[in-house]
Amino acid sequence: MNRLPNYRFPPRYGPEWGSGGIFGLRYHNGVLYFTVAFEAEAHFVKEDSHRIYEFELVGEKPTSGGDTYNAVDVVDEFIYFGGWVHAPAIYEGKGNEKATINFVNKYSHVHEYDTENDSIRLVWKESIHHPTDWAGEVSDIIYNPYTDELLLAREDGHQNLGIYALDRKKGEIKLLNSAPSPKGTIVHDTAFFGIGKNFAKGLEEIHALDMISGRWEKFKLGESIDGERYLHPHLGAMGSAYNRAFAFVRGGLFVGNPLNDEPFEFFRLFDFYTFYAPFRINALPLDGGLVIAYNAHHDAIYKPRSPGEIRFAKLTNTIVGPSVLVYIAPPMVKIVGSFGARITSMEKANGKLLLGTNTTPNTGALDATPFDTGNKDIVVLDEKILQEKPPAVSFSIPLAYPSMAGAFGGIPLDGYKNPRMVIYASRNNELTIYEYDLTLPPIEAYSDKFDIKKGKNIIELNSFSGIVSFRLKEEDFKGKVRIELR
Repeated sequence: MNRLPNYRFPPRYGPEWGSGGIFGLRYHNGVLYFTVAFEAEAHFVKEDSHRIYEFELVGEKPTSGGDTYNAVDVVDEFIYFGGWVHAPAIYEGKGNEKATINFVNKYSHVHEYDTENDSIRLVWKESIHHPTDWAGEVSDIIYNPYTDELLLAREDGHQNLGIYALDRKKGEIKLLNSAPSPKGTIVHDTAFFGIGKNFAKGLEEIHALDMISGRWEKFKLGESIDGERYLHPHLGAMGSAYNRAFAFVRGGLFVGNPLNDEPFEFFRLFDFYTFYAPFRINALPLDGGLVIAYNAHHDAIYKPRSPGEIRFAKLTNTIVGPSVLVYIAPPMVKIVGSFGARITSMEKANGKLLLGTNTTPNTGALDATPFDTGNKDIVVLDEKILQEKPPAVSFSIPLAYPSMAGAFGGIPLDGYKNPRMVIYASRNNELTIYEYDLTLPPIEAYSDKFDIKKGKNIIELNSFSGIVSFRLKEEDFKGKVRIELR
C-alpha cells in the first residue's frame, strides 16, 4: 500500500478495441488485487512484494484482455477474479480502412488467488474458438454462501450467455438462467440480476434467485419519479443497501425490492442522452451507503463508417461534463469527486479510497490496435471526502439531445450553495423543473414552470433542494444549457 500512489500505466502491448483500464480493485487479507486491461496483467500487491500474473494458465503468450467489468469476489482466504483473455492474442493489422483482431483464442475465465501462499489456480475457462464471435464474458462474480458456489453473470458475447453457478473447487459450471445478464447483487437471501442486451436496449427487467431454494422470480421496471419517460437504461453496476437492490444505469438508477412490495422505480440522475453513464465501474459499499461513478467517456465509436455509426459516434463522443463520484445515502445523493474521462474501479483500504482511472474509452470492432491506447492510474483519496464540501462541477449540454428525447438532468444539489442554470435559447419556451430526492419508498417529484425567452436565461437553483431534472415544452435544436454547481 505504501508504494501505491506512484502507480501509472501508460499504453502498452494489448491487442483490443481502444483502451481497457484498471479493473477489479480488491483489498483482502493484506493483498491488493487489480487487473490492468488490455495488457492482461493481474497484479497482487503486498507490503513487501508485488506479483504480476499474465494469464499464462489460460493459454500461450502473448496474452491480452483480462477484465473490463470488475468481476471479483472473495471467499475466506481466496480472491476470485474473472473476465476474458486472448491467449494468445492475434492482431490482424490494418487495411481497407479497417483494423481488426482475431477472436479464435478468446476465453472467458475465473481464477482463484490464495492470499495465504501466493498461489494462482485457473478454476474454469471457456472458448467457442470463432474468429469474430466469443463466449459470454464473465462480468460479475457473486458468492452464494449457502451452496458454496460462485454465481457468474454473462451478457457480453454471442454464445453461452446468462447466469451460471460455478463449483469453485471442482471447476464445474451449470446454467441457472439463460437470460443475458451483466450484473447482480445480493439482498437478504436473494440474488437480483439485471437482464437485457445491454448495448442495445439496456436493462429490461430484473430476475431474482432465491439462493436457498433455487427458485426464480421475474420483475418488470417501474416508472420514473419525475413522471417522464426514460430511454436506453444501459446497466453499469448493481449494489445493495437498505434491504433494496440498486441498479445504476445510463440516465439514473432503479431502486426497489419487489419481494417486500417495493417495485423498481427510476430516479433520473445525470441524464443527458449521451453515453454519460455509470458504465464499466463497480458500486462500492462505503460508510453504510454506496459510492458510484458516472463516467463521461467509457465506450465510443472512434471512426464511424455508416449513417447509424455516425449518429452513435456523435452521442458517444459528446462530452457534457466530467466524470463524477457520487455518494448514495438516501434520501441524499451527493457529488464527492470530479474526474477525467472515466473511473474504472473502486475499493476501500485502510481508510483510503482507491480509484482506477483512464483517459480513453473502449472503441469499436474495426478500430483495433496492437496496444492499449489509454493512460491509466490509481488515485488514492481520503475516505473523509464523503463528509466534505462537494467539488465545483459544470455540465454543458446541447439542447438538441433532450429535444429529441424528453426530460433531462437529474442533478444532485446537496452541499452546493449557489447552483445555477444558464439556458442559451434559440426560441421562446417553457421549462419545467422537477424536484425530488432519493426517498425510500419513493415519493413523486414536485414541479415548477418557468418562462424562457430567446437568448440568455439565468435560473438560480438555490431555491431547490435534493435532485432536479428538467423538461422543455418545445424543441430547441440550436440552444445550449450550462449547469453550474458551486
